[in-house]
Amino acid sequence: MAEIIRMSPTPEIRPNEPRTRAFARVIGPFLFLTTAAALYRMPQMDQIFADFFANSSLAWVTGAFLLLAGMIVIALHQHWRSPAAILISLLGWLVALRGAVLMLVPDFLLGVGEAAMRQTLAVQISFAVFALIGLYLSYVGWIARPRGSRDADRG
Repeated sequence: MAEIIRMSPTPEIRPNEPRTRAFARVIGPFLFLTTAAALYRMPQMDQIFADFFANSSLAWVTGAFLLLAGMIVIALHQHWRSPAAILISLLGWLVALRGAVLMLVPDFLLGVGEAAMRQTLAVQISFAVFALIGLYLSYVGWIARPRGSRDADRG
């Protein structure tokens, strides 16, 4: 008799979790450190912002690298099954979009940034939210145990 192989609807090994953890290990600390540094340097952000956009080559190259980084995340991480996976995928799209806009219409971002800098509290809150997302992703990538690892430890 031929054996029937049944596929479990919830496989024990989830192929996207290691990838989500790997991206969380990189994106989490990066996001936390950059936004925490921006919060710390808030008094100088007007000047940093002006200096950045004063050099169109710097803005274009930065946009190109942001677009590349975002496209890497988009290409390698289209997972939407956990909060961390959703955040990583959304951040990939956000970074790619920001890079494309920075390359194509930097004056638009300059205007948005200048308007945002006048709303100091809103900018601080958004930086704090991104710093917390960075801490959460750092936790997921470096500290949290993968699903199923508790069962494997008992065995």
